[in-house]
Amino acid sequence: MSSVPRIVKESFTRIEPAADTAIAYFYGRLFAENPQLRTLFPPAMDGQRDRLFQALARVVWSLDAPDELTDYLERLGRDHRKYGVLPEHYAAMGSALIATLRRFGGPGWTPETEAAWTAAYRTVADIMIAAAERDAAAAPPWWVAEVVDHHRPTPDLAVVTLRPDRRLDFTAGQHVPVQTARWPRVWRRYSIANAPRPDGTLSLHVRAVPGGWVSGALVRHTRVGDTVLLGPADGALTLDPACDRDLLLVAGGTGLAPLRALAEQELARDGERSVHLVVGARSPLDLYDLPELRLLESGHPRLRVVPVLCDAPPHDGLRGPVAGALGRIRERWDDHEVYVAGPPGMIRATVGALQNLGVPLDRIHHDLLEAERGGARAS
Repeated sequence: MSSVPRIVKESFTRIEPAADTAIAYFYGRLFAENPQLRTLFPPAMDGQRDRLFQALARVVWSLDAPDELTDYLERLGRDHRKYGVLPEHYAAMGSALIATLRRFGGPGWTPETEAAWTAAYRTVADIMIAAAERDAAAAPPWWVAEVVDHHRPTPDLAVVTLRPDRRLDFTAGQHVPVQTARWPRVWRRYSIANAPRPDGTLSLHVRAVPGGWVSGALVRHTRVGDTVLLGPADGALTLDPACDRDLLLVAGGTGLAPLRALAEQELARDGERSVHLVVGARSPLDLYDLPELRLLESGHPRLRVVPVLCDAPPHDGLRGPVAGALGRIRERWDDHEVYVAGPPGMIRATVGALQNLGVPLDRIHHDLLEAERGGARAS
């Protein structure tokens, strides 16, 4: 089995140039041989094809890191429960995958290559199935959640508060998949904008983006009393309970949501560390949550909220890109633990600015991979 990673990786590099055609062939073959499986997938398959290739690439390049791979596959297996994926479906998908690889593998595709891919897929499927079965004993595949509040501070943004029909466990900083009645089988992830509450409700900050099916439905077509489906919470942008360094939270746009949740969680603790929450926005209108943040700040002396406006008329606060403003708030942040959330460009610029200000990379936490996946939380 030790040669499997090498063989799989080498063959995958030969298939990568034809990825779009190969993935289209995979789904065509899967649905032709198993037409009943088409109902598990969304009406439009473009995003699904991209997600499949990203997942396949991640598995291939993680074959030499079994602990990391197992963690990823277990989360993937649990997540697939909300789609209605059953253990018997893995065999059909494996058959279509091997047939696709055989077709696009070129002259380098050999019986040894096929055996390596077959063994690798069997391992992947076994891990995902086992994780899904364990999860089924403890949690439902999805939750029905009622919309109990819907506030639109701007025309393209809504703060949506949901009450799940059963307890949905999550940690501050995580996100949940959401499906609306308007678009069945289309799921999008949104960060939870609060720490766990006694009443079990959770709030999402949703910005409608061009062509965003779910975001548009949640912002423009959702009302109090409507219901949505929620998948299990996931995500690693969470606080380390063993860390006691002061916190710097740097948010751009709706990246405020997970960082607001982290601030709530920390302020609920009986601790002493300070929390700087820096909120970047283009205009005063985009500081949609500032009144609530000021209310939170007034009740917690450890919290300081710093708004930064990029494109705005003169005002009393800081101006310019949020990354450039950090050095004007404080000359160094190297004694802080830092969390960053927002658009990909903002995250990259902020990480670079923080390094220039002396913050070690291992103290800077962000969700750049999620943000780069095309707004997995915003479409």
